[in-house]
Amino acid sequence: MRILFDHGTPAPLRRALADHEIITAYEKGWATLINGDLLTAAEREFGAFITTDQNLRDQQSLANRRLAILVLPTTSWPKIQRHIDRVVAAVNALKPGDFIELSFED
Repeated sequence: MRILFDHGTPAPLRRALADHEIITAYEKGWATLINGDLLTAAEREFGAFITTDQNLRDQQSLANRRLAILVLPTTSWPKIQRHIDRVVAAVNALKPGDFIELSFED
């Protein structure tokens, strides 16, 4: 699957998702796009969007989106790394239009 990492998503996560094509918003030249504009652009080229924006659901209308969205609970790579199996499983299970918010118990 082709996945776009949002601005706050830790880049080292891409190593754990080696079975997928990962591109960051910055690499794509979309560093200045925010909120709905970024989601609309991502939906044209990607199957999934991984973000750490905990307010995304409240800020955007996500109805009728084909883009699968995974929200991570933190930008901290060490914390994400401790739960990497859950993150990878969530990514591998994503289907078009899914909206999944992970939470970690530390």
